[in-house]
Amino acid sequence: MPERPSPKHRRARARGDTMTALDIGSSKICCLIARRFEAGDVQVIGLGNQISHGVRAGNIVDMEAVQNAINATLDNAEDMASEKVNRVVVNFSGGRLTSHHEKLAVPLGGREAADEDIQRLFVAGQDHTLDDESELLHLVPTDFGIDGQGNIRDPRGMAGLRLSARLHMVTAQTAPIRTLLAALGRCQLQAEHVVISPYASGLSCLVEDEMALGATVIDMGGGATTLAVFQEGQMVHADSIPLGGIHITQDIARVLTTPLSHAERLKTLFGGAYGSPSDDKEIIDVPQVGEEAPELANHVPKSHLIRIIQPRLEETFEYVRARLQAANASTSLTRRIVLTGGACQMPGVRDMAGRMLDKQARIGRPLRISGLSDPLSGPAFATTAGLLAFAVNPEAALPRFGQDLSGGEGFFTGIVNWLKNFV
Repeated sequence: MPERPSPKHRRARARGDTMTALDIGSSKICCLIARRFEAGDVQVIGLGNQISHGVRAGNIVDMEAVQNAINATLDNAEDMASEKVNRVVVNFSGGRLTSHHEKLAVPLGGREAADEDIQRLFVAGQDHTLDDESELLHLVPTDFGIDGQGNIRDPRGMAGLRLSARLHMVTAQTAPIRTLLAALGRCQLQAEHVVISPYASGLSCLVEDEMALGATVIDMGGGATTLAVFQEGQMVHADSIPLGGIHITQDIARVLTTPLSHAERLKTLFGGAYGSPSDDKEIIDVPQVGEEAPELANHVPKSHLIRIIQPRLEETFEYVRARLQAANASTSLTRRIVLTGGACQMPGVRDMAGRMLDKQARIGRPLRISGLSDPLSGPAFATTAGLLAFAVNPEAALPRFGQDLSGGEGFFTGIVNWLKNFV
């Protein structure tokens, strides 16, 4: 497939009123182009959706394949929108997501705290966390303090000797992120922001009370399961597990010796987390690898398919439980689970998640982007919708990807805008 035309030969974004969300997953690649009107309304004007190629467990493993898939997806979205884009908000779900929590402080000398002091805290946080093998994706102060008085939402104008902040920093391996940016560059695209998938899903699916009182978003994607814990309106923990819906499909294909395409179909049509007494009587036709004649298909009871799927789902939630317990986020922060991603749509997954994690669970669907068609309003498109919600209000999280936190007008303005949303 030929490369997309250079940005200088393509129409620029009209008055800065269009925004683009690009969801690069292991099973699908989806693009939404939206226009924001003067009244603040956002309307989706372009959609592209393709089967993903070249992505495994959230990481790019075949540059040419993923380039072709991105180009095909964007071409469809651009044709529908009659727009050409060159900047996107893109997701990331691989590269060993890691949460860091640090409490840092800077001296005030008795004067009032100002924007510059908050900026110094952010710079100190980046310097304290980053190394040559990790990249900062999100930096969120969960609370400020002055001279030992904590739980301050906005410290500006408050006087004291020392300004402190508890910072939550989400990092990932540098190499997979740089590979993602290189793939976008091959498609003549630039990342305005890189947003981890569970954070984007939370932005689109959580109601305000869940964000305030606490909820854990579990995004069950094709190649990876990622999670983000929210409390008091902020993301306070993030993690990733290299297990997803594709692994269930592969299990079915191996055990039943059926092609992967048929295994995916069997999972979608007949799969579930738990069996029922009637499953032994329901017989499923299973085409065999290398055999095209329908009469040569194997015939198995639905209960056999369920017994293949159930252990992999249990393994996934066991990993989630262990990661939450290791981060001390299993019971102390939230009793609420919100499931998103295509793999959570199988019957019984919600019940299994609630039982194994000992929490109340529900299926999350996009809430904050109106006008989505029925196919886009399901949990499989929660990340895509969340990326678009982030694009509408990017000041809700910092930093802008690739930005130098040591200073500069762009970052300084971002700090001020972020505080306006934080208060």
